[in-house]
Amino acid sequence: MPRTSAYARAYQALTRGRALRPDEAAELLAELRKETAKELTDTVLEQLVTDSQVTSTDTEGVIRRKRRAFSAASKTLRAIRQAAASTPTTPGPSGPARPYGPARDVTSPL
Repeated sequence: MPRTSAYARAYQALTRGRALRPDEAAELLAELRKETAKELTDTVLEQLVTDSQVTSTDTEGVIRRKRRAFSAASKTLRAIRQAAASTPTTPGPSGPARPYGPARDVTSPL
């Protein structure tokens, strides 16, 4: 039996009026974030592969630029997937999670 997507489960909970416990909601949102990141990066990667194809009229310089662009974009897509998979969504003991690290003192120069 295929697994129901996080989007479908969230939709069903919202439309059926079923309240989710906070831990259920956090888990569902985390799964939804992961699924969305995967779908987005898969689509972008597919387009990137198409755009990076070497043609018979490409010069060596164009080929090098395409390879560099593909490499940089691939690293970015990998970072997006990792960030989506690792960002906490449940509140910690001191309040909501801060996915970008602790709050910075805006009065200090750095």
